[in-house]
Amino acid sequence: MKEPKYGYALVQSLEEKGVEIEANTLYPLLRRLEKQGLLKSEWDTQEAKPRKYYRRTVLGDFMYEEMKKQWSAVSETMNGLLREE
Repeated sequence: MKEPKYGYALVQSLEEKGVEIEANTLYPLLRRLEKQGLLKSEWDTQEAKPRKYYRRTVLGDFMYEEMKKQWSAVSETMNGLLREE
């Protein structure tokens, strides 16, 4: 999440990438990530409808990069196992 996004925009973005998620699932996850210090949120009250925007923190960016490395390692291992069959 390089640019801040509000909840519904996150749902749309994930769906465009083939990840279907209900808003009722996403919002508690966003709150949990915020409590863990991985996201921060800010309200934008400039528009007619106030929106809460989320952005990764420095810690969130670090954890994201670490998780990508771990996923890549697991993927490579699994691909190696599948090639053996």
